[in-house]
Amino acid sequence: PRDLRVNIPEGGGLVTAKLNSAYSVGGPNLLETVLRQNVFPGLRVNHIVDVNFGGFQELVNAIGCVYTDVDHRYYNNTAQTGYSSIDIQAGYQKLCGTQALEFVRFRHTDSDIVRNARQQDFIRWAKDQYGVSNLISNRDQLLKIFGRHTQTDRSLHTTDGLLNLFNLVAFSAGHTIKQIPFPAILLPCPATATGQTPCYVTADPGAEASVFQQFMRPTTAPPASAASATAKKAHRGSAPSAQASGLSADPADGKSQATALGNLGMPIYYPRLISSSSQYCMDVTANCYEPPNPSSAYTGAYPRGYQLHDQSGQPHAAYRMTLVVNPALGEYYGVEGTTWRDPPILNSPSQTRTVHRKRLLLYVNGHHIALVGWRTAQAAYWISNTLTDSLSNAAMIDIAASLTRARP
Repeated sequence: PRDLRVNIPEGGGLVTAKLNSAYSVGGPNLLETVLRQNVFPGLRVNHIVDVNFGGFQELVNAIGCVYTDVDHRYYNNTAQTGYSSIDIQAGYQKLCGTQALEFVRFRHTDSDIVRNARQQDFIRWAKDQYGVSNLISNRDQLLKIFGRHTQTDRSLHTTDGLLNLFNLVAFSAGHTIKQIPFPAILLPCPATATGQTPCYVTADPGAEASVFQQFMRPTTAPPASAASATAKKAHRGSAPSAQASGLSADPADGKSQATALGNLGMPIYYPRLISSSSQYCMDVTANCYEPPNPSSAYTGAYPRGYQLHDQSGQPHAAYRMTLVVNPALGEYYGVEGTTWRDPPILNSPSQTRTVHRKRLLLYVNGHHIALVGWRTAQAAYWISNTLTDSLSNAAMIDIAASLTRARP
């Protein structure tokens, strides 16, 4: 994490600072040194690829932007807070250069850990949508952008080095992304005389060593088998119930969300079961509004009905219901529905399961179910886990299986 508390060599001594300060002080070489000395003694870096913000935006635009599952309303005005501006609604949508960068950089109202998870999800969505054939056919344009906005170590300053790097990226398609959570301990943010709050992240050295070994250990199980085993372990019942672990029945608020959406020209489904530790974000109660932002910035956001455009520009009805577990930890999950029955996010499920007479599509991220989808003859629906996948696998399946059509 960028906010990890470390000791950085400076001026003949050691200075306690955040990890990202090492890059600011001495670039990637000092960053690597600090990581080895403070965090992962066994770390061996093969190559360094340093892509700037301009490169990120150009690459996103070059691949035709990225359909992104936005978990909640993101709004901030730099003039009011000093943090970077952002204005993105909740729900599934295409994000291009500037908005994509704002989305992955955001951390004003949540933690560095949540930002890391958001960035990894964005990379996963881009990887799944673009594919190896597009990568190869557009390699000249992509390599030019890469060259303009990227610095690498000397061993990559050759034709063979660049080709090896390109092949590594191209032929990673179809392989899973390995994700090991950092064992972060979020320290309190004490106010200082200047009014700033240095919010550090720390970790137990033993826990750091353990996750390092997990990350470096080769993954030997076939991805499909691993995903299947995870999904089977997640749920062994045939129908959801209010007694399911960590869930409670809340049909009244679900119906209220459906009523607030009005007539969208599509069937609206809400989950009869939700996480017991969560509640719906609602415009009527303003429970998910974030001061000092004006309330007008959230009008129509919770819930949100909108038009979603597919790759050909064809509009489709869509809606998003947002539920919050812990806003300080960035824990929002959502219910999405759209008449676009084959959006990219529902490509290539890890497994399918029939629960409560619904054929559910399960999408596994590591050992966690990140999304559960379901199609009807008219539309597609899905339940999105929080960015950090904090809802259990069983809960994700039972919430999706409880989807109930709202009646007039």
